Amino acid sequence: MSVQSIAPRKAGPAQGITLVTVAFLPIVAIVSMFPAVPAIIEHFAARDPAAIAKVPAMVSAPGLTIALLALVAGLLVDRFGRRRLLLVSTALYGFVGVAPFFLDSIDQIYVSRLALGVAEAAILTTLNTLVGDYWDEKDRRFWLTIQGLAGPFLGSAVIFMSGYLTAVQWNGIFLVYAVGFPAFLASALFLYEPASDETARKMLGMDEGGEPFPWRNVLTYAGVTLLGSALYYVFIINGGLVWQEIGVKDSAAIGRMTSIPSLFVMVGAGVFWFTGKFGPRWQLFSLFALLGAGLVTMGLIHDWRGMVVGMAIQQTGAGMAVPCLVAWAQSHLPFAHRGRGMGIWTACFFFGQFSSPLLVSLLREHFGHMQGAFLAAGVFGLVCAILVLIVVSGRDNAPTGA
Repeated sequence: MSVQSIAPRKAGPAQGITLVTVAFLPIVAIVSMFPAVPAIIEHFAARDPAAIAKVPAMVSAPGLTIALLALVAGLLVDRFGRRRLLLVSTALYGFVGVAPFFLDSIDQIYVSRLALGVAEAAILTTLNTLVGDYWDEKDRRFWLTIQGLAGPFLGSAVIFMSGYLTAVQWNGIFLVYAVGFPAFLASALFLYEPASDETARKMLGMDEGGEPFPWRNVLTYAGVTLLGSALYYVFIINGGLVWQEIGVKDSAAIGRMTSIPSLFVMVGAGVFWFTGKFGPRWQLFSLFALLGAGLVTMGLIHDWRGMVVGMAIQQTGAGMAVPCLVAWAQSHLPFAHRGRGMGIWTACFFFGQFSSPLLVSLLREHFGHMQGAFLAAGVFGLVCAILVLIVVSGRDNAPTGA
């Protein structure tokens, strides 16, 4: 048998660009909906007095489904393969995402959004698993950085399109989800089922045959991911209320003043790339320190200038969040357990999204204002930064004591 016949296929730009694009599908579910929420509430308000509560719940419904089903998706990935599940989930995303355009019942739309979460749970778990399968640590860091850089541009395009479609028709926003169909075609054309890395690991003295699931490592990164996600969403969900507390209530003015600091997400992607040479310990420290410092700043300032500074710091940390947490988790998951491990990661990240507004609401009630909640969350983030230096080993990619 020739060497060429047994050499594993090498992933390249086609696979990288496809995965970066597919990774944006779950973000569309949140980013695209916020400009449309008032129009959807207005459409249903006359028929359903509870629409003002049901519509926001409908927006966040996929996140709850993802948190509940991501582990199941991880088990399916390890059992039935990566590519097959990604193809099924991207096709499902397109069908159930567009479905509300043809529905006129808030309850039916809510059910379709729950089904969308099923597709997103499989997409997130599968694509994060494939990133770990296709590339080594250096190339993995490269494509995660590209993902972080592309996110702001794709997000801006989706928000622009969302506003236009909503202006045309109250449910026009749901046509955005048709992007799932070209994502399916790209995945079918360019993605392939990776070969197990068992042989290579044996040659390196890393035999994983019969090795039990690495629960200690997984629980460590799961806990850190849960905390990181909760801090990550503090500003995303509640930032507008802090602008109001410092006296800036005009939406257009807020949009102008946040446009520049929001671009610091791309700076965060650069910081993620740069700190990669120092290992996950210092990457995670930088992530929590930036998120914490930004929230503390926003909790203490009294005018728009300070808010812009705090937001720039926080957005730099936000740009690191997903690639940093994903890369750390992937770095110590063997092929046989990678799907289940990334399923746990996905569940924890979206439980963080779900719990963040609830915890911030409790802090706001305690302090009497949102800035107090931001200050408390920021201090907690700085404490987490110190704890990361203790929990994460400086020698390798595994948690201390693993």
